[in-house]
Amino acid sequence: MKNLGLLLVMCAVSVAWSLDRQPNTDYRARREALSKKTSGGAVLMFAPTESEGPNAVYGFRQDDKFYYLTGWTEPGAALLIVPATEASASTPARPYTEILFLAANNKVEEKWTGPKLNATDPAAPKITGFDRVEVLDKLRDDINQILPERPTVYTDLSSYGYDSPSSSPLDWLKRTNAFIPFATYKDVKPLVTGLRTFKDAGEIELIRKATNATLAAHLAAMRAMKPGVSEREISALLQYEWGKRGCERLSYAPIVGAGFNSTVLHYSEDSAPIHDGDVVVIDAAGEYSMYATDITRTLPANGKFTPRQREIYDIVLGAQQAAIAAFVSGKSMLHKDDPNSLYKVAYDYINTHGKDLHGEPLGKYFIHGLGHYVGLAVHDPDDYSVPLGPGAVFTIEPGIYIPEEKLGVRIEDTLYVDASGKLINFGAALPHTADEVERAMSGK
Repeated sequence: MKNLGLLLVMCAVSVAWSLDRQPNTDYRARREALSKKTSGGAVLMFAPTESEGPNAVYGFRQDDKFYYLTGWTEPGAALLIVPATEASASTPARPYTEILFLAANNKVEEKWTGPKLNATDPAAPKITGFDRVEVLDKLRDDINQILPERPTVYTDLSSYGYDSPSSSPLDWLKRTNAFIPFATYKDVKPLVTGLRTFKDAGEIELIRKATNATLAAHLAAMRAMKPGVSEREISALLQYEWGKRGCERLSYAPIVGAGFNSTVLHYSEDSAPIHDGDVVVIDAAGEYSMYATDITRTLPANGKFTPRQREIYDIVLGAQQAAIAAFVSGKSMLHKDDPNSLYKVAYDYINTHGKDLHGEPLGKYFIHGLGHYVGLAVHDPDDYSVPLGPGAVFTIEPGIYIPEEKLGVRIEDTLYVDASGKLINFGAALPHTADEVERAMSGK
C-alpha cells in the first residue's frame, strides 16, 4: 500500500508537470513582485474548473494569469497572497504569506481525470513551490484569520466580454457570508499585465521552443504545397508537425487561405481547394508548454510567384525589414497611434512602393496593426503604453490585401529584445525572400 501511495503521488506530479515548466523560484518571484504592487492589498484568484467553457469539450487549459503566478496546471485551485505588514498600535506584524489551495481529492472523479495532488501530502509545498498548500475547504477560515478588517482585495474581476474564473467563487463566498464584510475589490489584471509585458529568460526559451516547432511545420507545409491539395490538408499537416515536436495545442485557429481567401484576415474555414496560380497565406503556430508564437508566410501554390505576386511580396517583405531596421530599444512602440511606432515605418514603405490596378498607392491595403505582444496568449495583454525594451516579445507582420486581385500577402515573425537591447528574430531560419520561398518549395 505504501508503494501504491507513492506511485499515485508520482503520477499526480507527472500530470501537473507534464509541461516544460519553469523553476518554482520563477513563479514565486512573480508573486512577490505582484504583492509589492498592491499597496498592502491582498490577492485572491481562482483557477477555472474542468467543466467551464471550452475546458469541458477540448480539455482543461489553465487560465493564463493563474498559471503565470503559480505554474499550476490543475483545475479548481485558488491563490491567496497577503503582503507583510509592520506592527502598529492596534495590529501585530504580519509576515508575507502565500497559500495555494487545492480542490479536495475526489476518488470517483479521478477514475475519469487521473490522480491529483493531495493538499495534505507532505511533499506538496516542495512540488508546488508554496510555503503552504491547503485544501480548498480551508479558504474561508484562512482569509478571515489572515486578512485585516476592511481589506483591499485584488482579484480577477469580470469585465465587458470577459468572464473571470474568479467570479463564481467570489459570488459564492459573498452570498454565504463566508468572506470578510466591507472588503474593497480591485482588478488585479492591470497589475499582472504590467508584469507580463517583459518576459524572463525562461519564458523566452519556451517561446523559442514553440517557434522552432512551428518553423519546422511551416517548412513541411512549403514542401507539401501544390495545386490540388486543400487548405485543410495543409492545416492538418502543420498541426501534426508541431505536435510531434512537443506542442500540446494550437496557439490560435490556423489560417490557410488560398486565392481570395488570402485577403481575408481571420479566415478560418480552411476548407477550399488550392488552385494553380493562387497565393496561399499560412498564419499558424503551435503552443509549447502554455506559451504561444505567431508565424505567417505567403506561398505561391505552384511553387513560382507570378511577376505581380512577387512585386507585392517584395513590398511586404521590404516593409517588415524597414520596421526591423528602425527598431530602437527603449524608444520604439507597437501601438500604431504613437509617433515612435514601428507601424508608421512599415506603412510609409508600403504606401511609397507599388500601385494597385488603378494607379493608387497601396497603403490603404495594409488594414491592420503591425504587431502585438506574444506570451502565454498569442495576443498577450501587455502594456502597449511602454516602449519596447529587453524582455519584450512581439510580432512584426505587415500585409497587403487586394481582394480585386485575389492577392493577399502577409509575412510575420515573432521577435524579442535581448538583454543588450538587440532585436532577435525567432523566425530568422524560415525562408523570407521570394527566392528563398521558391527554393524551399522545390526541396532545395
